[in-house]
Amino acid sequence: MAAARSPLPPVSLPDLLFSGSPSRPRVWWRLPAPKCPRRPSTGIRTSAFYTEGAPAAVAPRKERAEPEADEIALLNERIRREHGRREAARAATPPMDAAEAEEYISMVKEQQQRGLQKLRGGDGEGKGIGGLGYRVDPYVLRPGDYVVHKKVGIGKFAAIKYDVPKDSSSGPIEYVFIEYADGMAKLPVKQASRVLYRYNLPNETKKPRALSKLNDPSTWERRRIKGKIAVQKMVVDLMELYLHRLKQKRPPYPENPAVAEFAAQFPYEPTPDQKQAFIDVEKDLTERETPMDRLICGDVGFGKTEVALRAIYCVVSAGKQAMVLAPTIVLAKQHFDVISERFSGYPHIKVGLLSRFQTKSQKEEYLSMIKKGRLDIIVGTHALLGNRVVYSNLGLLVVDEEQRFGVKQKEKIASFKTSVDVLTLSATPIPRTLYLALTGFRDASLISTPPPERVPIKTHLSAYSKEKVLQAIKFELDRGGQVFYVLPRIKGLEEVKEFLEQSFPNIAIAIAHGKQYSKQLEETMENFALGEIKILICTNIVESGLDIQNANTIIIQDVHQFGLAQLYQLRGRVGRADKEAFAYLFYPDKSLLSDQALERLAAVEEYGELGQGFHLAERDMGIRGFGNIFGEQQTGDIGNVGIDLFFEMLFESLSEVEEHRLASIPYKKVQLDIDITPHLSSEYINYLENPLKIINEAEKAAEKDMWSLMQFTDNLRRQYGKEPRSMEVLLKKLYTRRMAADLGISNMYASGKVVVMTTNMSKKVFKLMKESMASDIHRNCLTFSGSEIKAELLLELPREQLLNWIFQCLVELYAALPALVKY
Repeated sequence: MAAARSPLPPVSLPDLLFSGSPSRPRVWWRLPAPKCPRRPSTGIRTSAFYTEGAPAAVAPRKERAEPEADEIALLNERIRREHGRREAARAATPPMDAAEAEEYISMVKEQQQRGLQKLRGGDGEGKGIGGLGYRVDPYVLRPGDYVVHKKVGIGKFAAIKYDVPKDSSSGPIEYVFIEYADGMAKLPVKQASRVLYRYNLPNETKKPRALSKLNDPSTWERRRIKGKIAVQKMVVDLMELYLHRLKQKRPPYPENPAVAEFAAQFPYEPTPDQKQAFIDVEKDLTERETPMDRLICGDVGFGKTEVALRAIYCVVSAGKQAMVLAPTIVLAKQHFDVISERFSGYPHIKVGLLSRFQTKSQKEEYLSMIKKGRLDIIVGTHALLGNRVVYSNLGLLVVDEEQRFGVKQKEKIASFKTSVDVLTLSATPIPRTLYLALTGFRDASLISTPPPERVPIKTHLSAYSKEKVLQAIKFELDRGGQVFYVLPRIKGLEEVKEFLEQSFPNIAIAIAHGKQYSKQLEETMENFALGEIKILICTNIVESGLDIQNANTIIIQDVHQFGLAQLYQLRGRVGRADKEAFAYLFYPDKSLLSDQALERLAAVEEYGELGQGFHLAERDMGIRGFGNIFGEQQTGDIGNVGIDLFFEMLFESLSEVEEHRLASIPYKKVQLDIDITPHLSSEYINYLENPLKIINEAEKAAEKDMWSLMQFTDNLRRQYGKEPRSMEVLLKKLYTRRMAADLGISNMYASGKVVVMTTNMSKKVFKLMKESMASDIHRNCLTFSGSEIKAELLLELPREQLLNWIFQCLVELYAALPALVKY
């Protein structure tokens, strides 16, 4: 017998369209029988999937190799890689009907508008909180700064100069000169202020990969479209996350007159921002049926804790438990002390602290009390997120300084948000948190008004010198105050202590860091709080929440090794009373610092006024990027266009969310009018255990959803190996109809050289999908008219090749599905 030969491969679309070669006839070669034992005949000989003739090769079950990548496998892998996690998450969520979706999308729109209004400040010029804007003022640019022109791309700012425009008698006008890869361009200043954006990358470097070319706008257009699709996907992800949260229900908390009595214990007059935050949280708890997820963003010492205390009282008085989560032992202990004192007049409310300061038996007792509901308020570090901590009736989670927690802890915190009310406190929220707040998908209350007695902290940034250090400490000690001395690492603390003990021999000096024994650290912090220790040499363990009224000088050494939010928080440890406070930030030789470190230091100096933590976080977002809202990745498609242009795209996409909706249709309503009936060989039929059942299961999987169809195909291939060509055609028909149903395409047919797809999608949806297509061959031949997508081919295709073309085209369109709002 002759050696086995495979069927001729199908003619590719480029061959058909551009080479002029005729379509090749399908040729089947006689193949040897597979080496696996033949199964008993099932007796089934149905012409729908059987034809006499030579069988296709089927790999024996024990000896088969891994199936080679084919079009179906590539589609499965793409969907699994890009959307598998979200599809699986959605599978656990009951689907919405159209009426329910309309109601929820309307609520999302209201939330968006609140976010947009808060951000833009109602001036219509793309400016909002603290002058946050998208476009850049050309006069603030420095030579060498990178800028983005929306239509031309990335260039380098050169200068602003006067020049005489052509064919003008009005005299010289000011132009912005921008250097591109292939030449210099100039723009009138007035026009430049409307179309230029500063280029910032969401990673360590400010330098783009390359400057754009004036004579090659298509390359920039592809980058801009890629950024636009990435933005649109983010918006859809946010909407689905928010819609999922809106579906969660809990009874509103009853309005309790006793809350007013509890609030009256607050010894200070609340600022206007504080009052609004109190109202916002009270409404979230008593007027809404969906769990609260609110960010309280306020500077250090501006009263965020009081907002949390009132929320805790509201929840606990209704018989539920509250958890207060802090990033460090020191901060957790301080929260415990503050809460215990505030609730001391309510003996029926029990407060507990779970920390490593406790013995094993104490921890076990606390865990038992939490489980049985005998502790009402539980304070602690990330240990509270462990699997051993079981709550009896948890109603509220208060998270202080979320940015200090790790990725796993943040994921655990996120899991609480679907079932309990969450209040997040932060002076400088992480970019991702800020991003959610700015876009309106997360409620935010900003406390930016300082208490009347607070005065700004005087910040001094300079190269390190022993003389400056000693002078600063002496000034503070002479006026009866205390000093924080902060280093980035434990190594070096002892060295600093020796130096200070020699300079101030009669002053009590101590060291504090996270690796000390629990009791030792607790005693040190307590003695410092009592004023017995005058100088505390420490790591950034004191970063969050520590409130020492008499400590009004902080010295930070090797300041370049701290993050922007860390520096802001550390500086906030002083100036908690009405006494003038000082922050001394020392760096080594400036020439050793990176550009990003220099920019962080400049930002700390710039935002020296009270109440600017929010703006500092926004600046931080510009320096180090947004991160992905579902992960910690700091780079990606956003880097293609820069952060400022990304922001504008984001808000454009938010305001047009109604226009990017796509309604799927039932699978059974999809018509594929191509006269092609695949016939399975007798060998393959005998190889399958129950062919009729398998075909029915394939149809049912396709009818359910794409995820089920993918799982069916994967299981089929795992059990029987790569299917023969006839079975592949059958699967392609199922995949084609499934993709069409998800895309809102109800009918597909060919009339001569024209392929027609009837659809319910809008022209804007089609435009977005077409722009996102990777294949020029498919994208360039598609047009949209009325309710039809049409493609005019260069020649009429045979039926199997026509199915392949439609399949490949839908695969390209399907790739844009995550960027569309679906219900």
